[in-house]
Amino acid sequence: MRTIDINCDMGEGFGVYKLGDDEAMMSIVTSANIACGFHAGDPLVMHRTLAAAAANGVNAGAHPSFLDLWGFGRRRILDESPEDIAKQITYQIGALGALAASQGIKLAHVKTHGSLGNMAAEDPALAAAITRAIAALDSNLSFIVMPAMATEKAAINAGVKPIREIYADRAYADTGNLLSRKLAGAVIHDPDLAADRVLRMIEAEAVICESGKRIPGRIDSVCVHGDSPDAVSMAGRLRERLEQAGYTVAPPSKVDKSS
Repeated sequence: MRTIDINCDMGEGFGVYKLGDDEAMMSIVTSANIACGFHAGDPLVMHRTLAAAAANGVNAGAHPSFLDLWGFGRRRILDESPEDIAKQITYQIGALGALAASQGIKLAHVKTHGSLGNMAAEDPALAAAITRAIAALDSNLSFIVMPAMATEKAAINAGVKPIREIYADRAYADTGNLLSRKLAGAVIHDPDLAADRVLRMIEAEAVICESGKRIPGRIDSVCVHGDSPDAVSMAGRLRERLEQAGYTVAPPSKVDKSS
């Protein structure tokens, strides 16, 4: 019986503004990627989300981004050096880590958000800089990456544990990266369609692109975006379908990495 993690981007409110139903999602998912203030989140939201993760037995991780509150971290920033971005990653993980430590919580992983994550997946220098920042902070932190991309290779080279994920609610380009949200069909809203795609990819041990191309790779985790209106129903249906197929849904710390 194989174990699969379900991760979700959370803590993406800001001040009086709320985004996503974190409370409902915490009862379904097994890993929470918590915004660190650059694309969403603030100290109160971060603290509250960490506490909710701990109360539900959900792994808490940092979800650093470009400094882009206005664009929710989904705009490409092209004039930053990898070394400067690495410092921003350190800053964000450090902030969440301090709030976690104040509650006796240990961060488990890092997952880059939005355009930063998509760019790092295709840019070896950026991927390596981010991975070095993670390794320098805590050698026990894992890095959630997409299979067969630059971030996976950088993690392996740096001795950082990679957690290879696929997306339930996003389609893939032939590069293995996510299809641009500007294109039709890039975002999947139907929970059953999403679950069908996830199960096909897990069984095939490959990312299945929109064109039908298959990119072989290990899959340890499945992401559902928490800001989608369909997020809770999709995550719930996905977990149900995975368990019906004989998979155990659990955090990556319980995943057997020997194979």
